[in-house]
Amino acid sequence: MRRTELAIIGAGPAGVCAALEAASHGVRVTLIDREEHIGGQLVKQTHKFFGWHEKSAGTRGIVISRDLADKVKDNPGICFMGSTEVLGYYGDDGVLLLEAPAGIQLLEPERLLVAAGASEKMILFPGNDLPGVYGAGAVQTLMNVRGVRPGKSVLMVGSGNIGLIVSYQLAQAGVKVAALVEALPKIGGYAVHASKIRRLGIPIYTRHTVKEAYGKNSVEGAIIWELDDNWQGIPGTEKGLDVDVMCLATGLTPLCEFLWQAGVEMAYIPELGGFVPLYDEHMETTVKGIYVAGDAACIEEASMAMAEGRLAGLAIARSLGKVPDGEFSRKREDSLRELEELRAGPTSEVIVRGLAAMRKRLEEHLSQEHSSRQAHQPGAKPDAQQGNQQRKRVSS
Repeated sequence: MRRTELAIIGAGPAGVCAALEAASHGVRVTLIDREEHIGGQLVKQTHKFFGWHEKSAGTRGIVISRDLADKVKDNPGICFMGSTEVLGYYGDDGVLLLEAPAGIQLLEPERLLVAAGASEKMILFPGNDLPGVYGAGAVQTLMNVRGVRPGKSVLMVGSGNIGLIVSYQLAQAGVKVAALVEALPKIGGYAVHASKIRRLGIPIYTRHTVKEAYGKNSVEGAIIWELDDNWQGIPGTEKGLDVDVMCLATGLTPLCEFLWQAGVEMAYIPELGGFVPLYDEHMETTVKGIYVAGDAACIEEASMAMAEGRLAGLAIARSLGKVPDGEFSRKREDSLRELEELRAGPTSEVIVRGLAAMRKRLEEHLSQEHSSRQAHQPGAKPDAQQGNQQRKRVSS
């Protein structure tokens, strides 16, 4: 069995930034990813990032991924295990079960960071199993990694940042984007991305969704229709589109299987993407020694994931006694300020609201846990209400 001070599941922006930060303080890191490359989704993102200039703003995702990969490879404190699947976490022993190219392995970390990212949500409609119906991530992989156009004409479903960005990338690659549909009354992504779509003349239909896709052996067309206030399709508003590809950019769900398995307290916070772990301002979950960062914590942009990764890496190094008090306080405040500024825009209001709800749930959980511990302590005195009830029973 191998041992390491920190194991990180996921070599995307959050996991890599956490690894680099922790290793800079002398932590021995094992970075694990099912893919053979470092960078996660960054390797397929050709758009420029927002944020601070000293933190990769204005740089394309594919460039950021190469830079992060080079830093990991040049760092002797980080062991990267690519093409490796994490099969499970056994909390009683604190052991990870891995399937690596060399075979099954066991890894015992002192600290664990889950930065596994997210999975794409799918929507139901007749014909959604036809060849030609893709998730946005698959379309990005085809175009930006493999250099293959997915088709000739595309219907984009979803107007979050992913839907807007991929629509623009499709147009740049010479693929016709027949339309973009959004079920909500307004576009969900940044205005700067939406304006690029509008300048290209791509029609955007809000309060619309897919009624069906049709075709014999693959997608040959789609029908969209308008939604009423109860999210039901309105008969008579159907529009037919001649497309051979449907790209679904309908949101992401945090990948939290390992956190569930480890016994981390979870909560359903729709603003953050669904079921998410409860974690404190240092990214530590309710299970001591287990941390989370990136889309596994809440669905946000890669810039936020990188900042969360740096904060988690710093906190983990601190927990291992490798960061002096003064340095920890200074860098911690820098990371928290960066996250606050990145979330200052109007499109992040939902995230901020979700984080507040998550923190409230965490406080409630910790309060209940504290009360439970007190109640089970030897010689613990009953509270006033319990005492009154006992006295009533005695007097009766």
